[in-house]
Amino acid sequence: MTKTARPEPFFVADDRALDFLNSVANPWGTEIEWIESGQDFLEWLEKAGLVPASVIKQYRKDASQKELDSVAAQALKLREWFRGFVHKHAGRPLKSSALGELSAINRILARDNNYRQIEVGNVSKEDRTTKNAGLEWTNIRRWRSLSPDVLLLPLAEAMGDLICHAEFEHVKICEGPTCTLWFNDVSKNHTRRWCSMAVCGNRAKAAAHRAKNRSM
Repeated sequence: MTKTARPEPFFVADDRALDFLNSVANPWGTEIEWIESGQDFLEWLEKAGLVPASVIKQYRKDASQKELDSVAAQALKLREWFRGFVHKHAGRPLKSSALGELSAINRILARDNNYRQIEVGNVSKEDRTTKNAGLEWTNIRRWRSLSPDVLLLPLAEAMGDLICHAEFEHVKICEGPTCTLWFNDVSKNHTRRWCSMAVCGNRAKAAAHRAKNRSM
């Protein structure tokens, strides 16, 4: 599918690592790939909120197309490795024995170069007296001190957050007949079935309604 024809990326997973898996998807019977080049990769990272817009702008200015295409290819390789990991473990609690499968992520994270600062957080004026004046830790990355490979770091961090903090028994794939979109079911009773009502849920309800009418 051409860039002009494809829709905006889907961010329906309630988790950025799973949203990254969904950067290639087949919700309507035709595969859509959002990362076909280095420029596509920058655009996806920016829309996902994983890399600041100012950093994306700098990479567009300073990095060569060859460098960006190379890191995009690495990102796709990481994506498909992670897809296999999620397919293997989704639907049940993740065990500590899975650590042996995670060297790919840990190798990427070992490249990092960041530091922490105290900054004012997103706290209302009314709450600041009861929440340490709204001060909080902020992680800051020295993006430009590293090669374009640093763009893989927020992806590896998102995967680590899913692995370490999510309940893997609630990681699911959409029940749409052709859909390949993943999501983290954070609904109250963990009964979510669809990537979204707009993409698959409404179609399923319409199909069920047609089937009911035919049976009458």
